[in-house]
Amino acid sequence: MRLLLDTRVAIWWLSGSDRLSKPTRSAIESADEAFLSVVSLWEIVIKQDRGRLELPVGFAEALRDDFRDLPLRADHVLEARELPPIHRDPFDRMLVAQARVEGLTVVTADRQVAEYRVPIIAA
Repeated sequence: MRLLLDTRVAIWWLSGSDRLSKPTRSAIESADEAFLSVVSLWEIVIKQDRGRLELPVGFAEALRDDFRDLPLRADHVLEARELPPIHRDPFDRMLVAQARVEGLTVVTADRQVAEYRVPIIAA
């Protein structure tokens, strides 16, 4: 299975949070490939810069060590444009678009993501 972790799940993963269920953690560990989008890294940096998220120094870089990078490409942006207006968060919409284009399963705790036609694993 090929997975794309949303931002919150990636933070829970690296911080060892018990908010990430054991079955979800196991699915990530056993995945053929697990991706972290540059979109999630961007969201983390923005939240840190605005004082809305406190993480240890080097946290974002550590995420890159645990997961494969998923860059943002033009076909992802064009797919996001076609999504119905279910979710207002542009970061989550872009993750959905990336998952659809790349054939990935999104690992998320966000119930709205499940409303898109994209496979998910509920965190």
